[in-house]
Amino acid sequence: MKTRSRATVLAAAASALLALIWYRYGVTLAAESGPTTESVTDPQGNLRVPEGYRGTYEYLGSWAIAAAQGQGSKELHIVYASPGTMSAYQKKGSFPDGAVLVKEVFEAATAPMTTGTVSHADKLKGWFVMVRDTADHHPGNKLWGDGWGWAWFDASSPSKTTSRDYRVDCLTCHIPARATDWIYVGGYPSIRR
Repeated sequence: MKTRSRATVLAAAASALLALIWYRYGVTLAAESGPTTESVTDPQGNLRVPEGYRGTYEYLGSWAIAAAQGQGSKELHIVYASPGTMSAYQKKGSFPDGAVLVKEVFEAATAPMTTGTVSHADKLKGWFVMVRDTADHHPGNKLWGDGWGWAWFDASSPSKTTSRDYRVDCLTCHIPARATDWIYVGGYPSIRR
């Protein structure tokens, strides 16, 4: 059996180190470049709810919409972001191009429990999906503008939006959040610096 020369051992170690650096650098670049929208947008800019988002997306936060009368909540909104969105936001203070936000909207059920009156998610009403797009990739598409793609989906149809024009169907609810890129970031402690 031949013994390896010191130069061969050093070359092998250097190669392994370079491979590790290349892998690590590639993973970092992928995370910093932001998420992809391939599973959410077609070439014409039609949006859909991403498949399997609960298993792969990051949890951003939840909102409870108070009941008009009585105790408890009328709706619960649970918001997810595509992988890498939170770290990109924490580094730059803004959502990266391609970031996908998915808001699940549930009817809430309220009942007394040992801890008090409690509301929980009950029946899924639908999803609100937004895709960050500062480069205006879909000019002329009425669901894209102001740096985002916008669409509502009923629970029965995750691939066909009921939204027709984001300015009418979506933007009006986001006007108070205009200064923070149309997103109510105050409700997402996970992205605060």
